[in-house]
Amino acid sequence: MKWRPLCWIPFLLITTGTTAAAPAARSFAAAFFISRDGDGSVEVLGTAVTWLLLCLSAGAVGLAIALASDNRRSTILPDDLVDAVRSDIAAKRYREAMERAEASGSFLGRILSDAMQQAPHGWNAVIRALEQASEERTVARLRRIEVLNIIGQVSPMIGLFGTVYGMILAFSAIVASGGAADPVMLAGGIGTALTTTFWGLVVAIPSLAACAMLRGRIDAVTAEATLAAEDLLGGFRPRRRASSGGAEPRTET
Repeated sequence: MKWRPLCWIPFLLITTGTTAAAPAARSFAAAFFISRDGDGSVEVLGTAVTWLLLCLSAGAVGLAIALASDNRRSTILPDDLVDAVRSDIAAKRYREAMERAEASGSFLGRILSDAMQQAPHGWNAVIRALEQASEERTVARLRRIEVLNIIGQVSPMIGLFGTVYGMILAFSAIVASGGAADPVMLAGGIGTALTTTFWGLVVAIPSLAACAMLRGRIDAVTAEATLAAEDLLGGFRPRRRASSGGAEPRTET
């Protein structure tokens, strides 16, 4: 998809920022990106967990930006399409209205196209098609943002894994020293535990917040688009005969 390259932007910023850090700040930054044992050697598993969380963070930020762009009001409920379709229906240019809606590619255009195709079968068929198309396409949009929810739910568990692993390292150092471990030896395991917990929360909080905001936006704008589509399709509603009480279609397609 076109927005996938955006997912790499935060990752490039993170890696560029860490490699370009000043020598005085590099040792401090290294504590957040590289786990070390008490003797100063790199702790492989702890570092791997940290960088896995960093990759998840970069992917979540890029995905949130892409999904926010894909779920703008202009891509769900374009005002120019509403005005154009209303003009076509008012002028009884039903074929042009259907083609315009289908070519739009927006949420509103697609549900209008699906509904208008059922016009020969009556008003009830039009409304059923509109409701079904709206529900299916809304669920499809919500399903895409569930990736952010999954990242937000899984990342604290990954951080907790690193926390438990770091505490195992710390207690192993105590056992190896016979109960009188050097604080420097304990610092490696404790540092791994705290760093992975930190990055797990850094990934989870923005991901869950972005998922909640996007879900609310999608629910609100798609519901508004469905109401706008029903209003536009009012030209297909049958007209009651005053004399016999029967129904006479207002339009024909």
